[in-house]
Amino acid sequence: MSKSNVFLVGPMGAGKSTIGRLLAAELDFVFRDSDRVIEERTGADIPWIFDMEGEEGFRERESAVLSELAEERASVIATGGGIVLRELNRQLMKSSGYVCYLTASIDQLVERTARDKKRPLLQVENPRQKIIDLVTLRDPLYRDAADVIVNTDRRPPKSVAQEIAALVKNRGLT
Repeated sequence: MSKSNVFLVGPMGAGKSTIGRLLAAELDFVFRDSDRVIEERTGADIPWIFDMEGEEGFRERESAVLSELAEERASVIATGGGIVLRELNRQLMKSSGYVCYLTASIDQLVERTARDKKRPLLQVENPRQKIIDLVTLRDPLYRDAADVIVNTDRRPPKSVAQEIAALVKNRGLT
């Protein structure tokens, strides 16, 4: 059996990129970050793409990149927080890999994203309320896509990566 991909979904600040790198090393998979791939392809950062093309333009690029990454094998793919907004993206991830929803408390998400100016959706007057709104909207979509839900609250990223690696291995996906 070919090695399946592992998709990490969840809100910004849940630890998808940090845990994804560690998980890829644990599984001896390749690490891919969908947002970084978009930036490499466009030669522009995410905030610039949002400014120039709006959220819808960014979501189009995101879906196209996901479609390509889903064809890979033995990859851990950290996705952008809004990737689940499109039903097609959720179906694609479910059909081409193991989907892990990383969760964290609102306090942790606010703390982890507080100094990050590269998150266009948080460049608002009340970032905490924006995170609450995004999590409220997206949580059912993350759950719809997920094979497993792992809480990252106040946990070392390495222990989270090891937990997910064990789950993936138990599913016979490596």
